[in-house]
Amino acid sequence: MPHNTFNSLQKFKIGKKSAKFYSLPALGKALGIDIQRLPVSIRIVLESVLRNCDGKKVTEQHVKELAGWKPNAPRTTEIPFVVARVVLQDFTGVPLLADIAAMRSVADRMGKNPKKIEPMVPVDLVVDHSVMIDYFGTNKALDLNMKLEFQRNQERYQFMKWGMQAFDTFGVVPPGFGIVHQVNLEHLARGVHHDASNNVYYPDTLVGTDSHTTMINGIGVVGWGVGGIEAEAGMLGQPLYILTPDVVGVELKGELRGGVTATDLVLTLTELLRKQKVVGKFVEFCGPGTSSLSVTDRATIGNMAPEYGATMGFFPVDDRTLHYFQGTGRTQDEIDALKAYFKAQGMFGVPQAKDIRYSQLVTLDLSTVTPSLAGPKRPQDRIEIGDVKQTFAGLFVEQSANGFNQPAEKLEQVFTTSAGTKVKNGDILIAAITSCTNTSNPSVLLAAGLMAKKAVEAGLKVPKHIKTSLAPGSRVVTDYLTKTGLLPYLEKLGFNVAAYGCTTCIGNAGDLTPDLNEVITQNGLVCSAVLSGNRNFEARIHPNIKANFLASPPLVVAYALAGTVMRDLMTEPVGKGKKGDVWLGDIWPTNAEVQALLGTALNPTVFRSNYAEIKTNPGKLWKNISGVTGDVYDWPTSTYIAEPPFFADFGMTPAPMPPVANARALAIFGDSVTTDHISPAGSIKETSPAGVWLKEHGVSQADFNSYGSRRGNHEVMMRGTFANVRIKNLMIPPNADGSRFEGGETIHQPSGERLPIYDAAMKYIAQGVSTVVFGGEEYGTGSSRDWAAKGTQLLGVKAVIARSFERIHRSNLVGMGVLPLQFKGDDSVGSLGITGKETYDITGLENGIKPQQDVTLTIHREDGSVQHVAMLLRIDTATEVDYYLHGGILPYVLRELLAA
Repeated sequence: MPHNTFNSLQKFKIGKKSAKFYSLPALGKALGIDIQRLPVSIRIVLESVLRNCDGKKVTEQHVKELAGWKPNAPRTTEIPFVVARVVLQDFTGVPLLADIAAMRSVADRMGKNPKKIEPMVPVDLVVDHSVMIDYFGTNKALDLNMKLEFQRNQERYQFMKWGMQAFDTFGVVPPGFGIVHQVNLEHLARGVHHDASNNVYYPDTLVGTDSHTTMINGIGVVGWGVGGIEAEAGMLGQPLYILTPDVVGVELKGELRGGVTATDLVLTLTELLRKQKVVGKFVEFCGPGTSSLSVTDRATIGNMAPEYGATMGFFPVDDRTLHYFQGTGRTQDEIDALKAYFKAQGMFGVPQAKDIRYSQLVTLDLSTVTPSLAGPKRPQDRIEIGDVKQTFAGLFVEQSANGFNQPAEKLEQVFTTSAGTKVKNGDILIAAITSCTNTSNPSVLLAAGLMAKKAVEAGLKVPKHIKTSLAPGSRVVTDYLTKTGLLPYLEKLGFNVAAYGCTTCIGNAGDLTPDLNEVITQNGLVCSAVLSGNRNFEARIHPNIKANFLASPPLVVAYALAGTVMRDLMTEPVGKGKKGDVWLGDIWPTNAEVQALLGTALNPTVFRSNYAEIKTNPGKLWKNISGVTGDVYDWPTSTYIAEPPFFADFGMTPAPMPPVANARALAIFGDSVTTDHISPAGSIKETSPAGVWLKEHGVSQADFNSYGSRRGNHEVMMRGTFANVRIKNLMIPPNADGSRFEGGETIHQPSGERLPIYDAAMKYIAQGVSTVVFGGEEYGTGSSRDWAAKGTQLLGVKAVIARSFERIHRSNLVGMGVLPLQFKGDDSVGSLGITGKETYDITGLENGIKPQQDVTLTIHREDGSVQHVAMLLRIDTATEVDYYLHGGILPYVLRELLAA
């Protein structure tokens, strides 16, 4: 345990018991600082810095700097943040496990003890991303989808079972229990931790390998999403280094009106906070409206922090938090400790805006929130329900990045599939109650069930060609939908439980029928999906569905009944029932009806018995998986799991990073290129480089599975990097109609040959030519996909040059030894006339690297002219400099562990 820094190790009472804690009030007194004026989220991070102050990685200067946080100071200092635990989902967790297994292999080959490589904090991996909606609309869907899941993923699950026995602090929540964020909220989160050997209590903090880890902010836990690269460092005892953040206070006033859901609120906040430019900042909620929100509403808002761009969407601990802990089956001792600890720290309760010094204050009156959807391509593009039809019709003909560039006369045309199904533009083909955003929230799920009941009683039906699904965030949801008698009504509309996992929102919607795919592709139709998710980026939900709308679960049901977004549900009936037209108001549940059922959703006995089964009854499918044993993995031949190449030629002394000279552009992208565009995701095309490789290795197309499921094999993943069917490389000439070509191709220079980006990258590597990638604003938005950075590195890219970066992706690029460079002022690809035919040098790093220094990009044009452009190096901290010089965070950490 660190020494008693600043005389801050104090005693406090939990009932009649005495315990110790690192007191922030005592620290404030020692430093002459009013700690109570600091944002609560900053105080929790400060506690970690104080408690872990060892005079080496965490110094007294770090404590003083953060304790002296000022709302609007320049952000130049870094915080070494040691987290209490790490949470993984399986798509990101498997490659992370592969990296750590590879570290053990390196240690073993070097004659060192492989057990030196061991997670230093508890790590939980929740298997929730591997199930797909192949079967739906039947009570057998759940069983059939899980059986397929286990068939497809046996090799991955064997690897996870090896990890469970190889590492002492690595646990797995098997498939079928729920979404990682909801399992985290309901079960894994502790509120406060107890170091029994020293009788010291400290707050629950974490990072997770999914950007929506922020759902946990709803119960006062500081945590956010990081790439697997950063998570590995945190697992292996490294502090996470973050620039001291701004904290934006969001003061909520008033109350939500009847008929307005938590989803409507979060879509409103996403739109509002995107405009406030909160990217990379902490967002902390305060005020009387915040106090009135249930914990599940708070979790819904915290979950969407990546969509509004914030590092966190934080809610302090208060009586509602205690009530939630009690309802979800935590022990009375834990609840008493949580309350006593936060009261002792002066952090219990939601503060008023005037009591805290925030960098900026944003106010929202909850009574102004209206029923809304968001789309068709971005979560921040909110549309009031009465404007959906008109907005879609406008975007249908609009020639813009957000438009669909279609002839107006085509909007009302009817097309018939080979199976006789009539389809129009705007028709809904996928309606999914899915994703962590809303399946944490009983109020919206019960509302969906009540709406289904009223719709069935009115005689409404969902068209059979719509792919409907219900994928609850945990098995507890099914329990309360069953007890309230609502599940049968959802089932009658096709919303049968199809999975407990992250499905449609991450592209695991499964395929449409062949006749629907055919009519869409042959006629260029703009069909729709409506889902209660948090992401709707292009090609994410399904490659053939171009318009994707986020909505609350009851609105998903309503639009499934309507069958199209070209019906205005405020002025037109939802459909025809037994007695004629049925309007939305006829079937929309009242707040009183929802409230009457909410008591069934928090039953401690149900939560305790459900999560006890992780160990006592994980299911026959999981029990039947047999994994290898031993401290070192033997890397059997597999197209799912392969030893990663990141430690090739590893030595204890890092080789110098070579200069970037005479480089070529691998691709040039515009604004808002997401990690969905960059990282392999979704289905694998047979003709793609990844598909060709799999076929060469004896895998039939039926067994390709998804890119996500193959994240443990770099050969597949590097072939799928920049291969998204909707990505637009500006080096490719426009189509005949002036629109931009979509797909992962580029022009190899100087040959002028048009190739898949992977093939061009391999050609450059074979020729010994370095490459760079150019981007626009907000490069790398979206999920914390470590493969967006890993794939970029394996393709030989030495630098990514953009107008601005999203937080996690920038950090991950540095973590993989790739330079992130930012244009200065008004400079851009367009203003500088960059076409991709040039060669490029990057200079200014030869005599040492300083965080955020200037570097020079030299552009050598075809006509012989040369231009020197000043750029900002986005290696932001001194620690990141070390990571880069070691070739990335993984070699850095491994050298440190093996040297100990």
